[in-house]
Amino acid sequence: MLNELIDKRKGTIDGSEDHKNKRNEFNAQASQFARERNTLNNQTREFVEEAQKHKELRDQFNKEVQDLKDQRNELNEKANVLFADIDSFKKDHGGIKSRGIKELHKQIEHMEFRQQTEVFTTEKERELIEKIKLLKEQLRDQEAEIEQNKEVKEKITLAKEYRRQASEIHERVTVLAEDAQKHHDLMVECYRKADSSREQADAAHKQFVEAQEAADNEHKLFISCQKELRDYDKVIGGLRKKTKKTKTTKEQKEVRKEAEQVFSLFKAGEKLTTEDLLLLQRSKLV
Repeated sequence: MLNELIDKRKGTIDGSEDHKNKRNEFNAQASQFARERNTLNNQTREFVEEAQKHKELRDQFNKEVQDLKDQRNELNEKANVLFADIDSFKKDHGGIKSRGIKELHKQIEHMEFRQQTEVFTTEKERELIEKIKLLKEQLRDQEAEIEQNKEVKEKITLAKEYRRQASEIHERVTVLAEDAQKHHDLMVECYRKADSSREQADAAHKQFVEAQEAADNEHKLFISCQKELRDYDKVIGGLRKKTKKTKTTKEQKEVRKEAEQVFSLFKAGEKLTTEDLLLLQRSKLV
């Protein structure tokens, strides 16, 4: 029975070492997943912060765009009022049948905008340029016709100045709108990266939890083996002590029996050896 318990104890020791090694392995994995998760969470935070910066810049540019648009529209409206006055003057003084100056300006601006922003074949672009050229000639003719009037001439000069200022503002609006769009695109890209790194961080956290749970389970099994070993040690120790005591008692009985035989010889007058006397002394018979 003692040998069987010793063999079982050895198996428990092996199992305990196995659970300890697995626990340490799972703990190492959990630490690695935790580091990956923390790194990814830091990346996510950085992407969000960068996206917020681009958002602020985008909003700032959009506000500037809106303010400039308001200024541009105000200038164009002032020019339109003046051109409307000029058209009224034309109708009252000569009955010119061609399109008014205000309408010509609108047509020219529209066509020039198309030329700058749309893609044409060479032939179509040539046709568009020719139309713009004709409209500008009509505009010059009409302006030359009515500029003989001093008041009208001043209105034309002022209206043109408003148009020039509005055009300059429009160019700034275009640049700022492009900047706003650039930062909007960068903001969207940062948020996309943040979503991606957040998903990876969540996956790493899930792996961390699984590894940690596995490590905790192996630790519980290791502790259980340690308790089992202590129980084995108690039982084995008790059995060994009992076996040793039994062996000692048996030896003492044998010595006592041998000593009694020697003592019988002593009483019968037999001569004893030194060893016989020592035996009698150990047995307390003399």
